[in-house]
Amino acid sequence: VNTFLGSNGSPLQVPREVIRATVEEKESQIHAVRNFQKRNASAASVALQQLKQAAVRNQNTFAELMEVAKIASLGQISAALYEVGGQYRRNM
Repeated sequence: VNTFLGSNGSPLQVPREVIRATVEEKESQIHAVRNFQKRNASAASVALQQLKQAAVRNQNTFAELMEVAKIASLGQISAALYEVGGQYRRNM
């Protein structure tokens, strides 16, 4: 629920220190995602195609998303949906 916060912020939550990932942590995550994509390449290709077909046919994509999320990265899923549905661009 969105609520108005005064200039002093929330009286219930005290902000903690922002912790940034190190270069090694970032590289480790990138490496893990690439390995995940390689390991699931063939299955992800099929599942992403099924997701795109469901979107094009105006079917409920929830079940397809639940399955494809097990074997494809968010970037792969987003790219597949952008391919068939386009990407939102706000008018400036």
